[in-house]
Amino acid sequence: MSASKRPNLDTVTTINRDGSRFAIHPADVFGRFTVLRRLVALLLIAVYGLLPWIPVNGNPAVFLDIMNRRFHLFGLTLATQDLWLLVFLISGLAFTLFYVTAFLGRVWCGWACPQTVFLEHVYRRVERWIDGDAPNRRKLDKAFWSPGKIVRRLLKHAIFIVFSALIAHVFLAYFVSIPELWSWMRQSPFEHWSSFLFVGIITLTLYANFAWFREQLCIVICPYGRMQSALVDEHTLNIAYDYQRGEPPGPVSDPNAGDCIDCRRCVQVCPTGIDIRQGLQLECVGCANCIDACDQIMDRVNRPRGLIRYASEEELEGRRTRWLRPRAYLYTGLLLLGISVAGFAFSTVKPISAQVTRMTGSAFYISEDSIRNQYRVNLLNKSTQAQTFRIEPVVAAEWADAVVVERQSWELGPSEERSVTWVVRVPLETYTGGFPLEIQVTAEPGGWQVKRELNFVGPDPSLLQQ
Repeated sequence: MSASKRPNLDTVTTINRDGSRFAIHPADVFGRFTVLRRLVALLLIAVYGLLPWIPVNGNPAVFLDIMNRRFHLFGLTLATQDLWLLVFLISGLAFTLFYVTAFLGRVWCGWACPQTVFLEHVYRRVERWIDGDAPNRRKLDKAFWSPGKIVRRLLKHAIFIVFSALIAHVFLAYFVSIPELWSWMRQSPFEHWSSFLFVGIITLTLYANFAWFREQLCIVICPYGRMQSALVDEHTLNIAYDYQRGEPPGPVSDPNAGDCIDCRRCVQVCPTGIDIRQGLQLECVGCANCIDACDQIMDRVNRPRGLIRYASEEELEGRRTRWLRPRAYLYTGLLLLGISVAGFAFSTVKPISAQVTRMTGSAFYISEDSIRNQYRVNLLNKSTQAQTFRIEPVVAAEWADAVVVERQSWELGPSEERSVTWVVRVPLETYTGGFPLEIQVTAEPGGWQVKRELNFVGPDPSLLQQ
């Protein structure tokens, strides 16, 4: 970053006074947090790429089969009628993020957010490999379009597009499965033009984001940074500058200066262009680059590390950080309550499903010897083995001998869904009016049961005697 572009608390560093974009070229840094973040990033990228390949109960670990309305999550299969359970999953993930933020600040942004993971550990690694470190990249930006610059630009952006396409194809695999995706890729794009268009749009979006938009996504679009003021307090662990130890900044030879030598190395390595010495800011993504950079400088000038470190405001003021505080008790209680409710809700999910509706038309039909009700039963086998579904009526004792059903069992293959007609008859001589009726669906092997409450309806018995 040029000396004339000094970060301040009044304006965003990435925007010039005339409104134009100021390109951020963070310098490379190496240290204990950089190594840990890279290992975490590689693990997350591996998980993202391998989940569609790992089979669990005959399906990929995560397979959102929208076409067949099946959603497979680590061995648990959800049908369309089970999607209400995703409310617990989505809200639980959001609350967990808030919970972690209350204790560890924006650790998600710097360590696990896909924007940071792919930008810092994939795209910027390619950029540094081709264009060099920050000074060389700035020099290349200002250079004329020579053959060397053109070759570098074409090579870099070609690799960016390839990586974007790979990420987009893996994303599509979560919805169509790897074998299906591979089959489509070997066919003409016009055979599955909608999926081809989807991948093309995702690829271009990823390319535009990681090649150009970059940190603006975190600063301008993502609302999480604006929410942190409500989520953190003086006991939250954030990346912080120890101003009591570092101020006033000055050269090493100045006995009246603090430990900060004003080298601005922390600014040079920041991916959003802020000066952490000005305090916690919206643009800070908690990447810890400034910690490793400052520790390197402290080692060179023979001063203790930790001038920039993970610390709370209370710690910087010389007081003890309190992990157990009212906010912590409240958040922990809510988190445990949410986990309990979600655990109970997901425990109700069964590998079979049955939905019952009365067939359209007349509510009942009268023949010479009986009254019948007709129901449409939608059976779903969510397991990976064939199941025999048996449908039985459950009625009060006085109706047990009167109720007659025409067919009771159906064979369904793995992941098969079938809509069947279930007819219940009551002889005229035993009919005395409508009565509650419960349908019990049992699937074997496994003995799984689903029950649904219905009503057998018919005419007024007095009308039948006329």
